[in-house]
Amino acid sequence: MPNDLVPTEPTPSSVPAVSPEALSRLIENSGPTARDRILEFFTARIRNPHTRRAYAHAVKAFLEFAHARGVEKLQDIDPVLIAAYVESYAGSPPTKKLHLAAVRHFLDWLVTGQILPLNPAGSVRGPRHVVSEGVTPAFEPKQARKLLQSISTEDVVGLRDRAIIGVLIYTAARAGATAALKVGSFVPDGTQWVLKFREKGGKARKIPVRHDLEGYLRAYMEAAGIEPEDKASPLFRSAEKKTKRLTDRSMTGKDVLRMVKRRLKDVGLPENFCCHSFRATTITDLLDQGVPIEDVQYLAGHADKRTTGLYDRRQKRVTRNIVERISI
Repeated sequence: MPNDLVPTEPTPSSVPAVSPEALSRLIENSGPTARDRILEFFTARIRNPHTRRAYAHAVKAFLEFAHARGVEKLQDIDPVLIAAYVESYAGSPPTKKLHLAAVRHFLDWLVTGQILPLNPAGSVRGPRHVVSEGVTPAFEPKQARKLLQSISTEDVVGLRDRAIIGVLIYTAARAGATAALKVGSFVPDGTQWVLKFREKGGKARKIPVRHDLEGYLRAYMEAAGIEPEDKASPLFRSAEKKTKRLTDRSMTGKDVLRMVKRRLKDVGLPENFCCHSFRATTITDLLDQGVPIEDVQYLAGHADKRTTGLYDRRQKRVTRNIVERISI
């Protein structure tokens, strides 16, 4: 497996270190086309860079586990070995399920490429893990308002940060999609102004811009000297250290997270909040007002309304109310 596709991350504690040369021999022993087929899996087959990294780590960890147990070629892999790997992996049930999914898709690709006759992972079941509510903490509406109102707008960085947090709150967009916005993403559609997002999985979405968010964006763009005609340039731009001046470079999702963490600290809000907390807050707030879950699902860009339900924090509030009524 090409080393540049496999990040160095911890493997199960029971697996000794395996050299890249040993893994290379395992692949070479599997047939003349095995290496090319594997390279295709991690390049042509998987387009999302986050998925590629996660799958590369999982497949590498599994192959190291297999090699340490005497597997000399991919054709020697069987269901018992895969089940043993999942059982022994020192991770949470969701992580184990992710590793099994990565191995299963990897071996499926080898089957369709005629490297393997059958997928040995097809009969292996992962650990049970049922999620009825997400773990991302959500703001109370007054906390989100407090955060917005705390941002000084005396300089362009403050105006930028207010606009970003406004987008996170009033569109329920993810941090990465927000950071990736271009000037041309903020456009009129004939009746209103909208933001055009490129979300996970290549999904394109248009979200109407409410009047106060439109004001935040216009104030920021004016202060930053951003011309609406320069449609291909980044909308949200990184700052030049502590100079309060912006560069021409686009912010990244990590830049947005660091900014949010800094603003949370400044206003004294819990540090466990993150960019995704705005998403959970907005979804919960709309559901709390009786907005149909199908409408909220469309705003959030979820393919399944069960995913939208994972962001609903009303269940937690009901649970606390019930517990507090115990008279013991």
